[in-house]
Amino acid sequence: MEPKTKDLIIIQIEKSNEKLKAAQVLLREGFVDDAISRAYYSMFHAASAVLFAEGITVESHSALKTMFGLHFVKTGKIDKKYGRSLNRLKDERENGDYDIFTSFDFKDAGDDIKEAERFLEEMKKYLFQQHGIRFPQKTKN
Repeated sequence: MEPKTKDLIIIQIEKSNEKLKAAQVLLREGFVDDAISRAYYSMFHAASAVLFAEGITVESHSALKTMFGLHFVKTGKIDKKYGRSLNRLKDERENGDYDIFTSFDFKDAGDDIKEAERFLEEMKKYLFQQHGIRFPQKTKN
């Protein structure tokens, strides 16, 4: 893998970490829909990193969902539960961002953030196992 490609993958994972931290802050401040949105974007950037590691770039959220499913879930490289999580949070993010009547609560957002944390850790594990890319250990806030 070219050094530039590796750098871009690392930047995507850093962005994923940043969005996850933002989700935690937003939830702490009571912004449930926005916390869910940031949790989804954490997953979006982590999924983008693994796609990029395989030489795949996407131009939309829908394309990311499709390509992640085709290249990682259907092939068994990534457990299908992570594909389901990505799809569900994408839908929840859209509902929270665009629907004025949402029914998400603090628990929903907290569960989504935990799911995004697991997703990110799984993508980092994949990147290490398949491409030898190391990331700093997860630290508690």
